[in-house]
Parts: sequence; structure tokens; C-alpha cells
Amino acid sequence: MDRLTQTAMPLRAPLKMPAQDFARAPDCVDAGTDKRDPIWRMAVFLPALSITGIVLWGLYGLFEISGMTGLEYVLLTLIGLTFIWVTIAVSTVGVGLAGRLDPSRRPAPANPLDVALLVPIYNETPWDVFGNAAAMLTDLTRQKGGHRYSLFILSDTTDNAIAAQEWRAFQALQASAPVSVYYRRRAENTDKKVGNLEDWITGWGAGYEAMLVLDADSLMTGRAISRLATELAADPKAGLIQSFPQLIGANTVFARMQQFSNIAYGWILAEGLAHWSRTEGNYWGHNAIIRTRAFASSAGLPYLRSISGRKDLILSHDFVEASLLRRSGWRVRFLPRISGSFEETPGTLIDYVIRDRRWCRGNLQHLRLLATRGLHPVSRFHLFQGAAAYLMSPAWFVLLVFWALLGRDAETNVISYFNEANPLFPNWPPAMTHIDSAIFLVVMYVMLLTPKITSAVVIAANGRAVRLFGGRRVFAGAVLTELALSVAYAPIMMIQQTKAVIGGLIGRGGWTPQSRTAQAYPWATLIKFHWIESLLGGLLFLGLGTGLVSWWLIPIAFSLAFAVPLSALSAFPLTHLGFASLRLDNPLTLREPAIVANARTARAEMRAWIEASEIAAE
Repeated sequence: MDRLTQTAMPLRAPLKMPAQDFARAPDCVDAGTDKRDPIWRMAVFLPALSITGIVLWGLYGLFEISGMTGLEYVLLTLIGLTFIWVTIAVSTVGVGLAGRLDPSRRPAPANPLDVALLVPIYNETPWDVFGNAAAMLTDLTRQKGGHRYSLFILSDTTDNAIAAQEWRAFQALQASAPVSVYYRRRAENTDKKVGNLEDWITGWGAGYEAMLVLDADSLMTGRAISRLATELAADPKAGLIQSFPQLIGANTVFARMQQFSNIAYGWILAEGLAHWSRTEGNYWGHNAIIRTRAFASSAGLPYLRSISGRKDLILSHDFVEASLLRRSGWRVRFLPRISGSFEETPGTLIDYVIRDRRWCRGNLQHLRLLATRGLHPVSRFHLFQGAAAYLMSPAWFVLLVFWALLGRDAETNVISYFNEANPLFPNWPPAMTHIDSAIFLVVMYVMLLTPKITSAVVIAANGRAVRLFGGRRVFAGAVLTELALSVAYAPIMMIQQTKAVIGGLIGRGGWTPQSRTAQAYPWATLIKFHWIESLLGGLLFLGLGTGLVSWWLIPIAFSLAFAVPLSALSAFPLTHLGFASLRLDNPLTLREPAIVANARTARAEMRAWIEASEIAAE
């Protein structure tokens, strides 16, 4: 099938999108920074730095009793690097609670916009994509904001059979849609999603004041779309407004765990992030509205040059595009209170890890962009944080090795044992006893769980909120279930992200499309995928059995040793369980949003129509 013939687009309206020069800053433009912005940021970073400093000072006092060694400085550095990110999350929760006291601002009336709804796709299931689109367009007709909408399906599909189904689905949607619907399949999917969107901007972008970027699995209510458009119209300095997508379509253990965490705990972190990032927010690549001309003039991405001179595409482009928009004086805002923004999540641990690998490789590129001229300090922090989120896993892994080598007491301290045979190093660490290390591990666990516990307490204290989760008893059980699952899967993710970091640093790791269907993997696949975790877990249990490893590491040893069955468990469907707490029920499962039910119906109808048309064509 000729890819060039599969096009049904309006008249071209070209818009230039020059690649930006990272070595030269544009003219400084004021984005309208509020005088309160530094206060919110100090409320996050000063407590985090202070708490981390106190912890490091206390540990330094323990180590310094018999003199510091290079090894001890390395350990303190690793502790500081890991602990600071935990305390920033805790501080963000505090700001999120304080920020909720602010009244919700209503956007001022503004002129309606011409908005293009863009859905870039790559070898997706056609009836799911077009079914979601049909549900969104139907819901959008109920809005009275005055904005004018057009839908563009931008296909990079390489499979001709799927492309044929896309074309049939497009014809069905175009015939029934209440707004203009267009479709374009590129001859070559150059530069992946970045190139797909750039192709639309440079070909048709001048015809639309705003573009709302959606993923293949995105689903938004008409009210959410209209609210984003109204917010952008009311703020002429806004270049991008990001919504807070909630997770839908979660039926398996792993997906429900992600969904419950997103809904029960994510809101408080989102509130905090919105309040301290202010007009220097971030972009997650979808479910966000963007001022088209601002994006075209500010966010064109050049290639990066590797050490060998090879041209590298910027993979995690969204963070970079947000930074470049702000660099040119456009506001980048995050509005977590706009409800009705949804996306799906991987259904199994393996599917999540595969998606995480490509994110890791892209985020590590951000380290090369920190020196970009003219970036706002908060934008630089977003870029660094994106990379640090993955670099923390190797740091945690090294700390795990340290704690395993510390042993249960002075006699089983492996590091001290080997140091005695080396006169260049004193015994280490003489003051870091078994009790000391246990206390520190408890402190770390408490800090890691504080955001979740705080959010759970806030919900439990609000009668109306807790009823949305099925009542206090069901909610309490679900919180405990989610915490147990998080603790069980965290060490496995630590090892997988460590592998992803190593692969990313050496240029490995493909950019494969996300799996949208949850399916149980064969045991042979699970063993092959998790053999490293299983081996490390076995070594930890061997150390426990011989008395060389502290019993405080039992949870980590259990998780790693049983990585294969835990991965198998992640695909288990929860929807038919009799115990509500174990189902991890939440407001989106107990009271399914109408748009989700309508989309499911529209997907089924679209699938039946495509299959019937294929049979008729034979």
C-alpha cells in the first residue's frame, strides 16, 4: 500500500520551526514572574537541604570518631545524593497541603481559539485510538466555550495492515464526527514523535492558534479540553498548560497499584509541584495545550552530537521543549485541578520496565543539556531531576551493597575484615554499629513513605473523600496493600533501572512502542528477564543464613529472590476478587467516569465496523 496516498488534510498553512541554538540564549523576555514564587521554592528546598544536612552531620560525627577515610566520604556522598531527593518529595507534600488553601482561580473571559487536537500514533490498535477520539469529540460538543476544534490523526505506522485499518477507521469517524477530522500517514517516520509533530506544525500549524497534544491512549472529557483552551486564551503569556492525567484501564495487580498510587497520593505531590514550579512548569508530552506559534518559534530541537560525532535525536523531548518555551519568555503552567484528563498505564511489571528503559535513555540525555544558554534555573532543575530519577537507582544499589557488607555486627563486617588485611585503611566503620545502621534504614523508609502516609491521612480525615474510596475500612486496607506491593516491587525496579542506566550510558536500549494490552508472560520469559534480581536475592539470603548480612535487609532479599513470581503476580487480574481492599478500588473503579464508559463502547463499535468492512472488501 502506498503510504503517500493515505492523506486527507486541509489546505496547507506552513509555519516555520527553526532548530534552536543551545549555545546562544534568545533575548530575555519577562514571563510575568510572581513575587511569591521564591517563597514557595524556599519552602521546598530549604527544609530539604536542612534535613539532609542534619542527617549527614550526624553520620559524619559517627564516622569521624576514628578518623574519616575515602570510603566513608564516598558513603556520605551517596547517602546525601539519595536522601536529598526523598526530602524534596516530603517538602513538596508540605507545599501541596499549604497550597490547597489558595482559592481556585477562574480564568478571565477571552476570545475563542482555533484548537487542533493532535493524536500522533505508531502501530497502535486503530479501533482503540479512533474510538477514544469519537468519545472525546462527542463529549466536546456539549461544551459552550466557543472554541473551534479540529482533530488530526498523525500516523507514523509502519505496518501496512494496521494502516489499512486506520484508514477505514478514519473514514468512519469522519462521516459521523461533529467537527472536522483529518488523517495523514507519513512516508517516512523521521525523528519519531518529534518529527511527526514538526511535520504538522511546518505544514499546517499556521492555521491554528493552539494545539492540544494527545497520546494514543489519552482520553479527555470535553470539559477538560475546553478548560485548557480557556486557560490558554485568558493568559496571553502562557505557551503551554499541562493537565494532570489520571490512570484508567487498570485491571491487573501492577496496573491497579499504579492507579491507586496516582489517585490517592499523586494529587498532593501534583499540588506541591504546581505551587513551587509556578510559571516554570514542565511538560509530559501529552494531555497539554500549547500555543502553536510560541512552540514553533521557541522549541525546535536540533540533533545532539555524540563523542564519535554521530547525530543523536533528543528522545525525551517534552522536558526540553518546556525549558525552551520558558527560555523564550513563555509561561509553562501546570494545572492539576483540571479533572477529566486520563491515560493508560502498563499492565505488567515487564511492560512497565520496557517503557521505563526508553524514558531512562532519553532522560539521561538531559545531563548534556544542562549547560544550554538562557535556561531558567527551575527549568535546569527539571532536566536534572529527570536524569537523577534514574541515577538514584545505581546509588541505592551501591548503598545496598554497603549495607550488606556491613554485616550484623563487628565480627561479620566484611569491609572491616578486609581492611584489617590492608594496612593502608583503618577498621571501618568503628562507630557504625548494627543498631546505628538499622536506625538509619528506618529513617530512610519513613521518609520514603511520608508522602503516601500524609496523603492517606488527609483523605481518611475527610469523610466525603474517603467515601469515594469505598469507606475508611476499605481505604485503609487498600493503602496497606499498595504499600506492601510498593515495598515488594521497589528493589526489582532498582535493579532494572540500574541496568537501564548502564544501557543508556553506552547507547543501548530501543525506543519501542508501549504495550497497551496486559498479558501474562511465560515463565521462561520471566526467568530470562529477572535472572539478575534472582541471583542477587539468593546471595543476600545466603548471607543471611551464614550470619553475614543484617536481618534488616530481609525485605529486599525477599523481593529480589522472588522477582520471578512477583513479576508473574503483576499480571494477575484483580477485578473479580471478593475483597475490596485487595482490589485496590478507588474513585475511578468504583464510579467509572462517563467518558471512560463511552470510549469503551465507541472502541467496540469501531472494531466491529472495521472488521465488517474488511470482510465486505474481501
